[in-house]
Amino acid sequence: MPVGSVPPKYKVTIDMDLCMLCERCIENCPYGTFRREGSKIQIISRACTGCHRCIAMCPRDAISLEEKPVDYRSHPVWSREAREAIYTQAQSGKIILTGMGNTLDVPQIFDRLLLDACQVTNPSIDPLREPIELRTYIGKKPRKIEIKKTSEGDTDLVTELAPNLKCETPIMIGHMSYGAISLNAQLSMARGASEVGTFMGTGEGGLHKSLYPYQKNMIVQIASGRFGVDIDYLERGAAIEIKIGQGAKPGIGGHLPGEKVDEEVSKTRMIPLYSDAISPAPHHDIYSIEDLSQLVRSLKEATEWKKPVFVKIAAVHNVAAIAAGIARSSADAVVIDGFRGGTGSAPRVFRDHVGIPIEAAIAAVDAKLNEQGIRNEVSVIASGGIRDSADVTKAIALGADSVYIGTAALVSLGCRVCGSCYRGLCPWGIATQREDLTARIDPDIMYKNVSNLIHGWTLEISELMGAAGINSIESLRGNRDRLRGYMLDENILSVLDVKTVGADA
Repeated sequence: MPVGSVPPKYKVTIDMDLCMLCERCIENCPYGTFRREGSKIQIISRACTGCHRCIAMCPRDAISLEEKPVDYRSHPVWSREAREAIYTQAQSGKIILTGMGNTLDVPQIFDRLLLDACQVTNPSIDPLREPIELRTYIGKKPRKIEIKKTSEGDTDLVTELAPNLKCETPIMIGHMSYGAISLNAQLSMARGASEVGTFMGTGEGGLHKSLYPYQKNMIVQIASGRFGVDIDYLERGAAIEIKIGQGAKPGIGGHLPGEKVDEEVSKTRMIPLYSDAISPAPHHDIYSIEDLSQLVRSLKEATEWKKPVFVKIAAVHNVAAIAAGIARSSADAVVIDGFRGGTGSAPRVFRDHVGIPIEAAIAAVDAKLNEQGIRNEVSVIASGGIRDSADVTKAIALGADSVYIGTAALVSLGCRVCGSCYRGLCPWGIATQREDLTARIDPDIMYKNVSNLIHGWTLEISELMGAAGINSIESLRGNRDRLRGYMLDENILSVLDVKTVGADA
């Protein structure tokens, strides 16, 4: 039975004194918010997702947008979102899907961690005049280095080093698959990552041939669906990542709707045209650390032990114990994805209520690996809600070697975080496969936005490290003395192993 209409989320208005009837708003909105009727533009505000495409493209600044123009009676428990979720499920009887990351008003721990700075007795470092080493190696590190002198007086390295990724910055771009996002979006990020000397993940959608020129900067992913996986795929990647879980939806698999599986996606993923690409919740050959170790070693054997293998898990309550098992599985890095991680599509209840913050997960994993004496056995990559260079710096100070960014990279391409990715109608050409929409991203231009973002953050990290009196990224890693907690309770401070503001050093 119908429950009546709900208030629109947005109210769109056009100043007709400014409007020149160019119809760019109609052309640019794939949701049907605008239509021409005679000498006026009619507006259907209920269709609006708040993507701002019409506002950005209006040549006369004639369009304005108001959020929640009409709301329900205020209530401390029954929020607008809670009520509308019930209305939706009462009518559909289905799981509510959504995109992007957690939207609950939960405190950001990063925002309550402050970076310490040096003053008189321990002076800061000026990055403009003194070198700050940000080069980061991802992979296993030896416990000790053995060298020997040759008869000619030279020095040779005796210790055999495991393969590592060499990043010129501790920032990498996380995995977003072809199908979930457009090829032009992937190309823009791959070229941007290549330009600044870092790496980007393919996601579970295989590697399109257009990305082959950037394969030296690509990390190929193997998820439970094994889409697009063959020996050619494995050999093209600079590293291989096994995806066990992700922060936006721990414990469940993935689903790419069939309407997004066009001819190119079909070929790249090696699945039938217009068929749903469903990833199971578990890998059906991994039910223990021993099973995981077997897959890790099989992948290394298949690629002649030349590539590091990562394992990605969602941040959950026992993440430290899981990471310790991964470190002993022959894997070279563990990727931890916090509960604020973005996604193209996830059940709303999972995105907002399952998982734990990345800040607590990093600290717990770093402490456990150090406690067991195996911290050098595996690198730690943190992801899930990394918004700026301060978050990157704090994540590394908590114990990460590097970070993945995802949503931030998409925002640099124009994403407005409207959360409608799962509909496949992204007006910015990102989370869509519609040719008229994907054409809105020109990789030859937009890659520069990505490289500029990473370059700018990297410069800021140098400045933050200099202020803390640190000249090497290795010296920042796990250096919790450079952090202070503000308005964090004692239990969280204990998990983070961070002192409160005002505490003696």
